[in-house]
Amino acid sequence: MTPRPADIIPAASFSSSYRSVPTSPSPVWLFDLDNTLHDASHAIFPAISANMNTYIARVLGDGVTPASKEAVDAARLGYWKRYGATLLGMIRHHRVDAADFLRETHDIGALHDIIRFERGLSRLLRRLPGRKILLTNAPTAYSTGVVRHLGLQRQFVHHIAIEDMHVHRQLRPKPSPLMLRRLLRKHGLAARRCILVEDTLVNLKRAKQIGVRTAWVTQYLRAPLARTVKRPGYVDVKVKSVLQLPRNLHRLR
Repeated sequence: MTPRPADIIPAASFSSSYRSVPTSPSPVWLFDLDNTLHDASHAIFPAISANMNTYIARVLGDGVTPASKEAVDAARLGYWKRYGATLLGMIRHHRVDAADFLRETHDIGALHDIIRFERGLSRLLRRLPGRKILLTNAPTAYSTGVVRHLGLQRQFVHHIAIEDMHVHRQLRPKPSPLMLRRLLRKHGLAARRCILVEDTLVNLKRAKQIGVRTAWVTQYLRAPLARTVKRPGYVDVKVKSVLQLPRNLHRLR
């Protein structure tokens, strides 16, 4: 992870000869990666899912014959719904090694052949006031490669990947409120200063419960209903693209 910079110091008060006017501190942006900053649903997620199916089939199999597709699908989707990440279910129920699972499932070849994203992302992040932190349930090696391909490696003061999301020696990825609270304490951040930018509603819902402001990005969601559904009450701003965040900044302050 990038070393922590010095804390931002609130702007000084006006001279005592004037009435003191409180200033609003700059926000701190917590950016998700997949399906938020790039279109992971196009080819990356299918490649990861195929690797995950192969891995799970091997683990659930009898040592000779891989498990059936039905059993694999039930485990992958069931663990994701129950724990927020398939990996957690594989660890808890099958004692898989997290590093091995992440390495094999995210071995998807050259990114430039399959990645899709909007132009202007680096310019967008520079325009947004405040610090930016990457907060992703993806592993470090994969997310570092994607960020470099997007040209955003200079835009984030911290890069927090799934390997960094341990609380009391247990892996607690998004949507864990416990992990989020610990992250805020570690970086000396008040929840009300932070804005989580995400495509996944359950992550936004849990963040809102601890006081973080929320922006829902919908353009890369493959289900049509997800893009047309009314904004939930725990979402402060619903945008099609992260490029629309500057024009909605007043609604997030």
